[in-house]
Amino acid sequence: MESRSTDATEVLFSYGTLQQPEVQMATFGRLLSGRQDSLPGYRLSAVAIADPAVVATSGKTHHPIVSRTGSPDDQVAGAVLAVTADELRDSDRYEVAAYRRQSVALASGTVAWAYVDARDTPT
Repeated sequence: MESRSTDATEVLFSYGTLQQPEVQMATFGRLLSGRQDSLPGYRLSAVAIADPAVVATSGKTHHPIVSRTGSPDDQVAGAVLAVTADELRDSDRYEVAAYRRQSVALASGTVAWAYVDARDTPT
């Protein structure tokens, strides 16, 4: 059996279901530690989830999704989660094709990975 390190080496910003304890347990096999932060220049909306496994894990048919506006008036609240590189790959498998993982700058100045609308132009 492969051993997985729990030494966090990555920073993930979550504004949605990856903050849910049941999603963390199903995706990572543990609860993650984190702190509150926000993502400036983005707005929150919802996307329909068709993947039955993702719906079963989250308990939701629609998940939040963020799109870049560039406006300083727009901001999305969420949590900064400490994850390992393996766990980051696990979160990639959890997220559906509507999302793209991108590096973002948070209000605190922290640079983190976030799942943004895949239709947005990469920054």
